[in-house]
Amino acid sequence: MKRKQRYGYVTNVTKMLSDRSYWDVEHVLRNRLRAAPQFVESIELETELKGHHGCVNCLQWSDNGRILASASDDLHVKLWDPFRHTLLHDLMTPHEGNIFSVKFLPQRGNAVIATCAGDNKTFVFDINRENENPTRRCVCHLQRVKRLATAPRNPHLFWSAAEDGLVLQHDMRVSHTCNQQDSNVLIDLRCYLRTSPEVKCITINPQRPEQIAIGANDCYARVYDRRMLSLTRLSDSREFGELMSPRNDNIPKDGCVRYFCPAHLNSDEKTHIQYFKTITYLTFSPDGTELLVNMGTDHIYLYNINSSRQPVFLELPKLPPKTNGETNGCVGGEKMKHKFPPDVEQLKMEGNDSQERSQYLQAINKYTQAIRMANSKDCAILYLNRATALMKRDWYGDAYAAVRDCHTALRLDPHYVKAYFRLARALLKLEQPKDAQICLDELIRRFPSYAKNQGVLLLGKDIGIELDKQRMLTLEDRFASVEVNYLHEKEMGWRANSFDYEDRFVGHCNTKTDIKEANFFGDSNYIVAGSDDGRFYVWDRHSGLVTAVYKADELIVNCVQPHPYICLLATSGIDNEIRLWAPKSPESKFERKEKNVDGSVSENQARMKIDPFEEINPGQAMCRAS
Repeated sequence: MKRKQRYGYVTNVTKMLSDRSYWDVEHVLRNRLRAAPQFVESIELETELKGHHGCVNCLQWSDNGRILASASDDLHVKLWDPFRHTLLHDLMTPHEGNIFSVKFLPQRGNAVIATCAGDNKTFVFDINRENENPTRRCVCHLQRVKRLATAPRNPHLFWSAAEDGLVLQHDMRVSHTCNQQDSNVLIDLRCYLRTSPEVKCITINPQRPEQIAIGANDCYARVYDRRMLSLTRLSDSREFGELMSPRNDNIPKDGCVRYFCPAHLNSDEKTHIQYFKTITYLTFSPDGTELLVNMGTDHIYLYNINSSRQPVFLELPKLPPKTNGETNGCVGGEKMKHKFPPDVEQLKMEGNDSQERSQYLQAINKYTQAIRMANSKDCAILYLNRATALMKRDWYGDAYAAVRDCHTALRLDPHYVKAYFRLARALLKLEQPKDAQICLDELIRRFPSYAKNQGVLLLGKDIGIELDKQRMLTLEDRFASVEVNYLHEKEMGWRANSFDYEDRFVGHCNTKTDIKEANFFGDSNYIVAGSDDGRFYVWDRHSGLVTAVYKADELIVNCVQPHPYICLLATSGIDNEIRLWAPKSPESKFERKEKNVDGSVSENQARMKIDPFEEINPGQAMCRAS
C-alpha cells in the first residue's frame, strides 16, 4: 500500500521506472525503440540474407526475437541470426509443394516449428533432434494449406487454414493418425458457403486467444469465438477428385461469429463484387482491439473489434435552429468565409490548388493534414473538400469514403447545403439512386430556395435516369451473377450485419499473389505492406498517409514482418533473398527509399485494374501462382 501511495506524489518518471521491476523498464524501452518516429522514418536496407533457391513465401520471428525463420519454394526452412546475419540451421523438409507458412510453436524454446504447403500437408519439426523427420504429420486437408496460427497462451495448440474451406485445430498433446475420425475440424466454410470457399489466412488475438479470425476468397473477415465452436470430424472424402457434400453440423451458433466488410462492398446492388475479392492476410493489433486486413484487388482496411462501426449510407442529422452568421443554409466556404489558423489555412489553400490542377491525390493528402491540425468542430469544409477530391479521383472505394466524409461534415454542421448535395452525388456514384433521391429531396425540403438551383436540377435529372434503368431490370437480371442460392440463411444474415471499417490505407497494389501481408509497425503507429511493384509501403497509422516507400524486390514483395521488440523489419518476395531493414543515421545514403511517393501510389492504382496474368512470364509462373 505504501508503494502505491508514494507513486501518487512522484513526478519524476525515471524514479517511477527505477522502482519497477527490470522487466517493466525493459518493456517500456523496447516499445520506445520500436515506436520512435525518427527510427521508423529512417530505416534503410541493412543486409541481405542469401541461401534460398526459390521465392521466399513466409517469414517468422521467434518469441524472443533472436531467430528469424524463412521458408521457400525450394522446400527448405532456414533459421537465421538476424544480428550477426548468419545461417543457424537449414532444414530440408519432406514437403512436395511450395511452403506457405512457418511458425514457431510458443514456449517450446524456439526449437519446435510447424510448416504447411501447397502439397496439402502440415508438419511439425523439433530441430534439436538429430533425426530431422517430422515429429507430427497431418494430411487431412484436401487442398493447399495457406497459413498457420499460434496463440502465446496455448503452447500445445496451433491451427491450419486451407483452400478446402477448412480450419483444423492441432493439439500436440494428442496423437494424430489422419484417419478422418479425429475431431479436429474447427471451422468448415462449406457448411454455409457452397461455392468452393477457400480459407487464405488465419490469426489469433494475442490478448484474447479465444478470438480467431480468418480471411477467405471473398471480402468478409470473419471473427469467431472459439469457446462457442465445437470440434467435429472430417466428414468429407474424395471421390473421383471431387468433394462430397458437407455436413451441416458445424454451422456456428448465433453470437459466435462477427463479419467485417467495407460497406460499399457489401451493398445489395454490388453483391457480385464479393466474388472478385480475396483477403490475403489479416492480423490483430498487439493490444487485441483492432483487426488489420489486406484485401486482394483492393486496399488495406482497419476494423475496431471492441467498438465496431456500423455502415453508413443515408443517415441525415436533425436540423437544429440556425445561429448567427448562417444565412439560407450557407456556411463556411459559401457566404461566410471561415478562417483557420495560418498553418491549417495554408494546407487548405494548397489542397484547393492541387484540386484545381486535377492533382487529386495531393489534394486529399493536404486536406487530411489540415483536418488533423484543425479543431475538429471547425472542419466541415475540410471534410467536404476532401469528399469532392475523392469523388474526382475515383479509385476503388473513394465514392464510399466520400459518403463518410459528407456525413462527418453534416454531423459537424447540419446546415451545410453543399454537403447534402455532395452526399446525394456520392450515393448515385455508388449505384444507390433511391437513397440519392431521398437525400436530394431532403435538401430541397430543408432549404427551399435551392429547389431551382441549376446543380440541384441537373443532379435530380441524373438520379431520375438511374431510377428508370433500375425499374427496367428484373430481379433475375439484377442478380444473374450472384449465387445467392449457394448461401446458407445464416450466412446471409451475418453478411447483412457486417461491421464497417474504421480506416483504410491506400497506395500499394495487391493483385498478383494471395499471400501478400500487411502488419502493424512501430508499436502500431505505422502500417507496413508489400506490393506488386517490388516495393513495400509505410503508412502513418493515424492519418492514413503514406510516409515512405522502399524498393525491396525485383518483382513482388509478399512478406513484411516487423521484429517483435525493436525497429527492425524483414521482407521477402519473388527474389531468393531476405532483406533486413533498420534505422540508419540521417547522414547515411538512402539508396532504397523512393523519392516520388505520389507517382508510385498513382501507378499502383492504375495497375490494380490490369489483369495480373497479362504480365506473368513463364519463368515467374510458379512463384506468382501462390
